[in-house]
Amino acid sequence: MAESVSAMDSSDEEEYFDVSDSFLDPCCEEGKNTPAAPESDHVPPPAEVTVLNSDQETVSLGFPPTENSAGFRLQLDYSCETHRGCLTVDDSSPVKVVGLIPGTEYTFSITRIADNGNQSKATSLSVFTEPSPPVQITVDQISSESLSLHWDTPAGEVESYIVTCCSEGYIVKETTDTNKMTFNNLKPGECYSLLVSTKLRNGSLSKPTVTSANTKTHLESLLEDLGLDHHDENKLSISSVLSIDEKTITDEPAKCNSDLPWYFLKKLMMVNVTARNLKCTSACKSNSGDHLDLYDLDQSTHLGDTLNPLDIITALFLCSDGFVQQEMALKMSMCQFSVPLLLPNCDTKQSTLMLWAMRDIVKKYRPQSLLQSKGFIEERIVVSELPMISFVRLGECSLSKSEILNKLLSNSQQNHDTFVHSNMEGGDSPRRISNGLVEMTWYLPCGNKNMDVFSQPVAVANLRGDIASFETQFSFLCQTSAAVFVFFDALDSECELLTNQNHKAQIFLVGNRQSNVFSLDAVIKVATKLNLTNGNILLKAKHMNDADFVKDLREKVSNVFETSKVKMGIEQMSEIAHELGICVDEDSPECQTAKKNADSITAEIQDILQYKESELPLQGQIWKDLTRLEKEEFRLRKVGSEKIEEYKSNLLVQKTQLREKQNSYDMSKAIACFINAISSPGIERCYFLKWMRMNLDNVSREKLFDLREQYKEKCKNSENKEEIKDIDLQLSNSSLGTEHFFREMGQIYEASLSLPETDPARQQLQHLPKLCAELMLDGFPLELVDGEASNIPIGWVSDVLSQLNDLVSPTNKILVVTVLGVQSTGKSTLLNTMFGVQFAVSSGRCTRGAFMLLIKINENVRKDLNCDFMVIIDTEGLKSPELAQLDNSHEHDNELATLVVGLSDITIINIAMENSTEMKDILQIVVHAFLRMKEVGKKPKCQFVHQNVSDVSAHDKNLRDRKLLLEQLNEMTQAAAKMEKKKENTSFTDVMEYTPDTGNCYIPGLWNGNPPMAPVNAGYSEAVYELKKNIITILGSCGSSANNILEFTEWMKSLWTAVKHENFIFSFRNSLVADAYMRLCKEFNKWEWDFKKEMYTWVTQAETRLSNFGTPADKSNVSDIRELLMLLKNEALTELSKWETKLLGNLEQYFKKTEGHVYLVEGYRQDFANSAKSLRGEMERSVFNQLTAAADVRQGMTEMDRIKENHTKELENRVSALIEECWEKKVKMSEEELDEEFDKMWTKTVNELSFSKMKVEDIFTSVSHHLRTNLSAKGSHANDLINRKILEECGLGPFKYKAEGFIKKCKEAVQLFLNISSHTQAVQQMADSIITICSQFVTDTMQRQSNYHDTYIAEILNMIDERLQNNQESDITFEVSLKQHICANAARMFQKMHKDFIHENDPYRCLNKNKEKFLADFKDVFHNVDQCQKKAEEFTHRCLKPAVEDFINRSLGPDIIGEMLTSEQFSTRMSFQYSVLLDMNSKDDFKKYQRFICSYEIYVKKWILNKIVERFSNGSTMFEEQHLQSCINSIHNAFQKAKKEKSGNVKSFVEVVCQELGDKLVISQGALGAFMILNNADQEQFAHWLFKSVKDMAHALREKFKRTDLLTKLQNLHVNPQNELFNKLIGCGQQCPFCKAPCEAGGTAHTEHFASLHRPKALGLGRCVTSGKLVTDICSSSVISEASFRCIATNWVFHPFKRYKEIYPCWKIPPDASLQASDYWKYVLVKYNKQLAEAFGAKPADIPATWKEITPEQAEASLKESFHIK
Repeated sequence: MAESVSAMDSSDEEEYFDVSDSFLDPCCEEGKNTPAAPESDHVPPPAEVTVLNSDQETVSLGFPPTENSAGFRLQLDYSCETHRGCLTVDDSSPVKVVGLIPGTEYTFSITRIADNGNQSKATSLSVFTEPSPPVQITVDQISSESLSLHWDTPAGEVESYIVTCCSEGYIVKETTDTNKMTFNNLKPGECYSLLVSTKLRNGSLSKPTVTSANTKTHLESLLEDLGLDHHDENKLSISSVLSIDEKTITDEPAKCNSDLPWYFLKKLMMVNVTARNLKCTSACKSNSGDHLDLYDLDQSTHLGDTLNPLDIITALFLCSDGFVQQEMALKMSMCQFSVPLLLPNCDTKQSTLMLWAMRDIVKKYRPQSLLQSKGFIEERIVVSELPMISFVRLGECSLSKSEILNKLLSNSQQNHDTFVHSNMEGGDSPRRISNGLVEMTWYLPCGNKNMDVFSQPVAVANLRGDIASFETQFSFLCQTSAAVFVFFDALDSECELLTNQNHKAQIFLVGNRQSNVFSLDAVIKVATKLNLTNGNILLKAKHMNDADFVKDLREKVSNVFETSKVKMGIEQMSEIAHELGICVDEDSPECQTAKKNADSITAEIQDILQYKESELPLQGQIWKDLTRLEKEEFRLRKVGSEKIEEYKSNLLVQKTQLREKQNSYDMSKAIACFINAISSPGIERCYFLKWMRMNLDNVSREKLFDLREQYKEKCKNSENKEEIKDIDLQLSNSSLGTEHFFREMGQIYEASLSLPETDPARQQLQHLPKLCAELMLDGFPLELVDGEASNIPIGWVSDVLSQLNDLVSPTNKILVVTVLGVQSTGKSTLLNTMFGVQFAVSSGRCTRGAFMLLIKINENVRKDLNCDFMVIIDTEGLKSPELAQLDNSHEHDNELATLVVGLSDITIINIAMENSTEMKDILQIVVHAFLRMKEVGKKPKCQFVHQNVSDVSAHDKNLRDRKLLLEQLNEMTQAAAKMEKKKENTSFTDVMEYTPDTGNCYIPGLWNGNPPMAPVNAGYSEAVYELKKNIITILGSCGSSANNILEFTEWMKSLWTAVKHENFIFSFRNSLVADAYMRLCKEFNKWEWDFKKEMYTWVTQAETRLSNFGTPADKSNVSDIRELLMLLKNEALTELSKWETKLLGNLEQYFKKTEGHVYLVEGYRQDFANSAKSLRGEMERSVFNQLTAAADVRQGMTEMDRIKENHTKELENRVSALIEECWEKKVKMSEEELDEEFDKMWTKTVNELSFSKMKVEDIFTSVSHHLRTNLSAKGSHANDLINRKILEECGLGPFKYKAEGFIKKCKEAVQLFLNISSHTQAVQQMADSIITICSQFVTDTMQRQSNYHDTYIAEILNMIDERLQNNQESDITFEVSLKQHICANAARMFQKMHKDFIHENDPYRCLNKNKEKFLADFKDVFHNVDQCQKKAEEFTHRCLKPAVEDFINRSLGPDIIGEMLTSEQFSTRMSFQYSVLLDMNSKDDFKKYQRFICSYEIYVKKWILNKIVERFSNGSTMFEEQHLQSCINSIHNAFQKAKKEKSGNVKSFVEVVCQELGDKLVISQGALGAFMILNNADQEQFAHWLFKSVKDMAHALREKFKRTDLLTKLQNLHVNPQNELFNKLIGCGQQCPFCKAPCEAGGTAHTEHFASLHRPKALGLGRCVTSGKLVTDICSSSVISEASFRCIATNWVFHPFKRYKEIYPCWKIPPDASLQASDYWKYVLVKYNKQLAEAFGAKPADIPATWKEITPEQAEASLKESFHIK
């Protein structure tokens, strides 16, 4: 219902009615609820209704007063198309209707109603509510000349919108019926007010909605189009430009304008002359069609918003920092593009002189004055004082100035578009921001009259746009040029612009008479004003073609620099620029400060050689001497007859002295300034390094120029040989670059590392590596190999890379690309072109050493490449002429090639097919490097690059050459493999993946024509780009994980250490390889233990089944134990095969992983596979032996159990009869009487029973048989030796070995006389060790209290054979006597064990043992005593408890082993060795060392035992508790099963229980039989008490476990943890033949033995032949020396250590990787020298001086390093 609101108190106020709820309310419809007035009662209609007010949602109506308004009311009905309402008010009151819709026409119908209900006629009127203004104007698009806006449609009936755009002095009003509008033809950079009003049909307007927007400047607009708007403030940096992203490695053309700058940069950085061909694919759509429509075709040629290349170039220069600008200018110059001289900013109307941008451009040319001498000029173009000829345009010009210039500068053979012109792609597009740009290029002659356009060098400038608009630029050109050529079509005769200039330049007018607007009179007037002659005017006649015109123009230009003396370098132009208000890019404070700092250093350089000696002293002769000493430390070429370790110690002293000498120098002023400058913040240090490089290049260039001139002069006279040689040396040493300063920095830092860490001199240099790391991130290269000393400052480079890693972590993965090849074949140029970088190629200097540079990988390709950075390594050329005169040049090349190939993921090899001799040399070096990498697990890829091959059919034509190359590679591989002693590699493809078709790349020549005016060949750039894509594809698809920076550092260290040795493969050691190997060992050990543990568990169950055979616990369905044994063996084979397959599968999966550097240990895969198979064989033998022994023992006991059972039954019957007899007497018998009756019965029965005793076997016979079988393969001599002495007579005394035979005795006497390490002593020591081990085995076996079995003696013989096999000191006589001694002792012990077993199981004894129990049972039955509790306890304690304890003892061993293996020290053999040695170092006890050296196995087993005791010393019974609880659960389950059977018989109940427990527990049949006798217990009660007894048993066992010490527990275990851990960690058991260090190779079936840490030979009983002193030499040093050795294996003939492999082919003894690796044993020998000498019967060793300085901490550190412990 509509609501009415009563009139307000004041009659002149309106009434308000809210009609928002009355929409279409039916009560308000006409005629309803309103009674009709009688026609006779006339009601006057309302008088004229007036609209008092109308706004968006309200309308106010006024009614004139009537004479008698009392008793009347007014009814208002109003409606629009979508809204209707009704309300009633008092007559004559103003009414305000609210809640209306804005901008809508409402019809109001007003009716007067009398009190009696009569109505008047209706009065109607229409009213429009005020329209709403538009809601929220949004400016969509803003360009430099247009604005687009839209707004939300307001409510109401809107007819249209009035949109106004205005600014100062400008107003545009538009009408639209949509809610959007675009204004065009606006001024750039203006602020515009935007007003939008809503207009209704009646013409009424809303209030305007107002906003404002700024049009973009031309520059802002273009930058937005190009996607460079955010680089206006944040300038492009060199690192972002050179980073590798998707655009870098794809051929997709630019799809939109924002792609164009990156397309240009990508091509420009690769020096591609097509870089300026810029067009989007959307602007290049094909016009082809199958219909004819020439109008459409004509229009379609103009489709697309193509940008002018000059605008893009200008935008990029404006958006780049100084270093990108410099790089762009340099590359543009190489492409022979014009470069910006004055860069305009069309927003600020300010130009900038691009002095810094051009400062890096160096040009070489030969003016005709140097033609005869063949000399040339090389200098920076900004300092070259050349005449500059400028070309400008006045007004419109029909001649294409730029195209004319291109023709002017090109000769007939070589035409090139230096300047962009209208007939080039995009050249005809209107320029948006590049008007006012002054471009510059140079014409430089080559000295050939037939080819040179101009005989002298000349600079050419070209102003874009009309000089009328760019007077400043024109003024600049007029003051800096020798001549200004003004192109025009029409000249203003006044032409104040030309006449008012302050001209230093000659003015030339260049007109086109072919133009319609040309006026000769105007030309004459202007020429007269300017005092020009005919020579200054060039008009293109109506019939003149371009060629003739250019010829005339060329003559004019030639005349200018022949007559003009105005010459000015760009550097000098900066003064004029400042006068004219033109900025100079070098004016920035950072650039100027950096220049000042650089100049202060380089200004001091007069003589380069002297400067190096005075200011950079540490990298001179001292560094070269240090390098020589370092290499000699590794190669020991000059050791002569001196003691090796003494010699090495002397070398170390010399190194220390040289480092002290380095530290004695004060830091030079130049280096202090250099370090200070590179420590400056931000971009300033980048400027500084650029200034330094340029200044130093300038200095070197001048010096080299002078030296070359002297060289030429001296060469004219052949008698000046010495002087020529001196100049030649100076030429080699006259290079000076920033690398020399960084090298000095590195040497200062390296030297400081020899100081104590707390030394202030060292601490103040700690920040240097971080500085260098930051510079690497800025794109500066790091010198990896010092080319002059041929060495790596490892400490410096490592710390720099470590800091770099810290700066970029966690994004620190890198891939490495390297180039190798002959010197001066364009390797650096290739890398510079490929990656846009700047390796030094200037000043005629070739790269020396190796430099590395970092390139960032963008996010969008990181996943594909799996790396964050690419490292580019540039190397010096192989076969360098400078090094060719040195004896070791081939060695140097090999070192460098091996290093960089080893560091690389892909190596680019630059070769020249035309020089086959040189190619062979290079290939040999490269193949050596690749072969070495294959052997150490690294798999680099390679690409062969053939330069200067330009034929399109090169690939096909060179098929034969590629075949020849592969043949050469195969030949080189065979030769290299022979030298490296790896003859299995017979072809290049054995060494690495290589296919001739995809592994070769053909690249045409660099220059397209004759330099200096030749641009870079586009074919060269494109071929290099293809190579780059191919390289990145290979890197992305290789699948291996990239190294991180720290791993790269580790590779570098280990590779360099290895290349310093003569035999690389032999000496390579690497912590990454060691880590990967350790991880593999850990994993394999884990799998191996899982296998063993599972088999231990299985064997325990199998033995239980065999032990329970034929008893109530037997679950098998077979009647013969041999059949059960066969079944179990088959099961064992299945189980073993399953685990072998699992082990090999795990190994296969492990090597499929990409992380963890698994590929580095690929070479060990087969060894571990063999170890898995060997383990299976070993386990099979062990399992079968255990099963056979268990079956045989059980079979032997079967008859005994049957006899015992019969005897027990007989006794039970007799006791039962006795009870009946006693009951029949019906007399109460006393205890004594019962005892007496029982004794009588027992004695009588026992006397009547037959007791057949077990036969006692002669163990000696069995052992002797096995011994003969074992030695049968040794031949008849062994048989003779056995027959000499019966076994019973052996082993009665201590074993003593003596050499037999006259010759041996003579040798022995000589040895003793010379006091050499005695062969007899070594053999005796080994024998004592083997005897101890075997004795321990016998002792452990006897503790089981089992019967003897032949497998025991077989195991002992196997143990002896294994240990003898690992030692080459033994002979057959020794072997026979040792085996006889051990077997005889074992036979005695086993004989006793056998007798004890028979005694223990004698039926008569067993029966008498149970007499008391029988008596007790007899009395209980006689007295009718309830036996339930007693029998339950008896069953628990006599049957269950021993079985449970036995089960726990069987299970506990593997648990202890598993727990110990979780400790790091037991994880691998290397960790184990490290832990043992570290422990000895901490104990400081000589006796321990003596036992370790002399009785290694015994000592280590004892050490393991101590560790087990230590680990479980807290009294933990966790494992016992687990197994006890498992048994209790099984027993309870068995009880429940037995109760369900409801047999009602205790015997049946117990049999069910035993059967249920048959797989787990072995219940004694004797105890069970005794329990069953006279058992009248009730089953229910028995079961009740049994539960309680078992609970008590569990408690008692827990208490027992807690009380029992660990050693006692260990004695009872079936699996001895101590022995198992030893066997697991001792591996193959081999020891180094020289120093007795144990082998640490993983698995047991490896083909090569190695030890991480070798010892001085004194610790392997080594003594000097002549002096009798202990020998300090370490085998890891001896193997690279000229020393010799002799032993039984060499028949006591001296043999070179270097060829030790001939004697011990299975051992690998690499040299010490760090030279400090053996510090541990050196320290031990120094500390215990006297005690060791005394113990070994020798004189103390002569200890080298440096050994005495080794501290315990250093000894411990050497352990960590040797065993790669983190």
